[in-house]
Amino acid sequence: MNFKKTLLAAAAAMVALPMLAQAQSVSGPYVAAGVGANWLQSSDLKGQVNNAAETKLSTDFEVGYVGVLSLGWGFGNGLRAEIEGNYRSNDTSAVKAGGGSTATVANPSGTVVSYGTMANVLYDFNLGSSLGGIVPYIGVGVGYIWHDYQDVGVTQVDGSKLVYNGGNGSFGYQAIVGAALPIESVPGLALTAEYRFMGTTGHDINGSVNRTSGGISSQKNLSTDVDNFNSSLLIGLRYAFNAAPVVAAAVAPMAAAKTFLVFFDWSKADLTDRARQIIGEAASARGQGVTRIEVNGFTDRSGPSDYNMGLSQRRANAVAAELVRRGVPRNEIVTRGFGEENNLVPTADGVREPQNRRVEIILK
Repeated sequence: MNFKKTLLAAAAAMVALPMLAQAQSVSGPYVAAGVGANWLQSSDLKGQVNNAAETKLSTDFEVGYVGVLSLGWGFGNGLRAEIEGNYRSNDTSAVKAGGGSTATVANPSGTVVSYGTMANVLYDFNLGSSLGGIVPYIGVGVGYIWHDYQDVGVTQVDGSKLVYNGGNGSFGYQAIVGAALPIESVPGLALTAEYRFMGTTGHDINGSVNRTSGGISSQKNLSTDVDNFNSSLLIGLRYAFNAAPVVAAAVAPMAAAKTFLVFFDWSKADLTDRARQIIGEAASARGQGVTRIEVNGFTDRSGPSDYNMGLSQRRANAVAAELVRRGVPRNEIVTRGFGEENNLVPTADGVREPQNRRVEIILK
């Protein structure tokens, strides 16, 4: 069977997957559950239709449902292994006569169920944030599936009933393609969506034709081999017990502003040698993560306030010019004059105070 070859190739490829992609780490035990819709492919039967000779029949099925419950272990490198229990159910939608005819036999009935266990191996792909945190995964599994026909058949126009009942188990296999979306508010919890193809190696089902003619009832026993190929779409949840809380990236602390003080003679805006030395130190410190330089000028409280406001601005401009001469881009410098405000040493009006005649260079 071609699918078996594909299954083997997928299993071989999974061995190499850790070398091809960085794994999404799921470490330790986890549980998962999913429910969804199941499509059971048509299956051939054999039987008698309307008292004719034994012939081939084809049974179609309505869309049914599927449920899966898994217990697994993540190895922390993208690989996961799990044991799964599953259940599928589909009602009969039509029974068609064979022999080249597509006529549908009236009054179809019955339900087909499959249930069993699978051992799965899966691999999670870590794509970072490229899919909004979604983690795709693939997997393969093998196990044992019981396939059961429950009154599957028809009531025919001659009043006879063709009914198949019972079932048996056989080897099962499946392929899984899915994606998980972690729920950040609950560490370890993820929403999952999956497509699964599950098939088996076939099942022998017993059937019978029950007929009443002339007041005499008769029964003919039949046996047929049926197929069991399923396509399923599921949504579910997975919870990893050892998942660590998502830690927000630490915000780098803002560097504390660094301040240099340049002092001036009374009523002067000229730079002294010591002032130029201090400005040079400030220019050298600019390369340590500084993005903005404030140059604020001040005066003492002697002299008219309007004169002092202009003097404080001239002092700030003088310091800014020296910073530019020492290589600081002018667009990084903001100059302001505050006049008599914000004294370092509080004084009465008219008092000369050297500590208040200054420019503050603030590196931010």
